[in-house]
Amino acid sequence: METESDIKKGATNLTPHSLKNYEIMAKLFLYPENEEYKKNVREVYETLQKNYPEAAEALERFVAFTEASSIVEIQELFLRSFDIQAITTLDIGFILFGEDYKRGKLLVHLNEEHQKAGNNCDTELSDHLPNLLRLLPKIQDADLRNEIVALLILPAVVKMIAEFSPEKIEKKDEVYKKHQKIILDYSTNNRTIYQSCLAALFLALKADFGYDPEPDKKESNMQEMTDPNNPAGFKENPVKDFSQNIESEMLTEK
Repeated sequence: METESDIKKGATNLTPHSLKNYEIMAKLFLYPENEEYKKNVREVYETLQKNYPEAAEALERFVAFTEASSIVEIQELFLRSFDIQAITTLDIGFILFGEDYKRGKLLVHLNEEHQKAGNNCDTELSDHLPNLLRLLPKIQDADLRNEIVALLILPAVVKMIAEFSPEKIEKKDEVYKKHQKIILDYSTNNRTIYQSCLAALFLALKADFGYDPEPDKKESNMQEMTDPNNPAGFKENPVKDFSQNIESEMLTEK
């Protein structure tokens, strides 16, 4: 099993050019406003073919879907995946911590890193996945970049991929029906299509940074992003199921 030190060692060979790949991949997770989105998907696919063949293969289903679908159909699947009666969320702090106070600390510290790097988060929060992917090539501190990937992005992406399982989707639908009294129509053929994007991202990150499902619990700069008194950092009290977050959030809003 790879250790956290292996992750850092494997990531030291990354060049500014290779890190730019993540800025390109961030386009997959932006709202598809118009036909330009299809061009962006093709750009991502061609980038992956050159640099991450395994990730490109994982994305093929999504590429085929976007090329055969109208922009309205793509928009509907994006919203159903990440926004309205969502399968998961692109806010990785919420994926990892739910509404726990640790997410608030994380948002504050990530916002500082975005500002320091000159990375514009636009209208989204600092833990929004596209914002973090665009941040990676702009961070000057390699150790910090590696820890953001190893302790934030990779664990969150793994959880997000798991949320697309039929069992978890069924649980979330039960939550939505309980609180909203209705389940929106959706395409059974393509409902999980964005899982392909997440899988491609995971494979690229794994190739560049390595992946340890249970990294060592030790002191790091990222510890300060949650709780300075918690050496266990992100591994403490992990969120087990996104549907639990959804129900908690709905109950809070009432």
